[in-house]
Amino acid sequence: MFLLTELPELSLWWGVLAFLYGVIIGSFLNVYIYRFHTGKSLSGHSHCLSCAKRLRWFELLPLVSYVCLRGRCKGCGSYVPIRYFLVELSTGLLFVLGFVRAESVTELLLFWFLLSVIVVIAVYDLRHYIIPDSLTVTITVATLLWYVYQYATGTSVETILWNVFAASLGVLFFFSLWYFSKGQWMGFGDVKLVFPLSLMVGAGLVFSMIVFSFWIGAGVSLCLIGMQKYMRGKLRLRFLGGNLTIKSVVPFAPFLIAGCLLVFFTHFDVLTLFTF
Repeated sequence: MFLLTELPELSLWWGVLAFLYGVIIGSFLNVYIYRFHTGKSLSGHSHCLSCAKRLRWFELLPLVSYVCLRGRCKGCGSYVPIRYFLVELSTGLLFVLGFVRAESVTELLLFWFLLSVIVVIAVYDLRHYIIPDSLTVTITVATLLWYVYQYATGTSVETILWNVFAASLGVLFFFSLWYFSKGQWMGFGDVKLVFPLSLMVGAGLVFSMIVFSFWIGAGVSLCLIGMQKYMRGKLRLRFLGGNLTIKSVVPFAPFLIAGCLLVFFTHFDVLTLFTF
């Protein structure tokens, strides 16, 4: 069957195709993120957020339009948030990595869908400091479907149950942090997100995912502190669509997702760093 066909080895041609498809999907994700929970239809025409001018076709080319227009609206000259460019670029790169990681067409399609939802969750949490339950449910169902596929292709029930158990332990750990801090250290949405992300990486890498997420979060926080001091308290990040100071609340889901993707694609076990 076509969906069970093994993928060819990654070449320049296949890599370019995967990247181009990814940036096109990333462009759609930008629209979805902006209009999600706003009541706006996804079929509406794209327009400038400042002057409401309808964008023409050459202003909608993924990556290219942003670079050629230097991140500004052609009509009013206002800045276009760089997150649009970063979402398209990130999705393209993730799709290439998904192509490398997948072993069949079915797995590739599942990976691409999972990665698309992950991008939406990360950006939405950065913008609104919340992870909608509908997105968490979607990625959980998609991950479970991947497990169904793995079972159909030979993975044992014992392995799957062990992965589910390890994911549950990860949820328990984050739940304890949320519970004892009374929601000050992280939101309950992060707790729920841990389960599907842990299922993605598997039992052997749940610990590594958690450790890397905290390390990445600490590294970003230190960078913010350094930038804040360098800029004398005037730190601003346009990606978030507003000003960000060192006193601002920084959502944890992007760090958790970064840790997940790191171990998912590299299979890096953090315990090897402490093996002598």
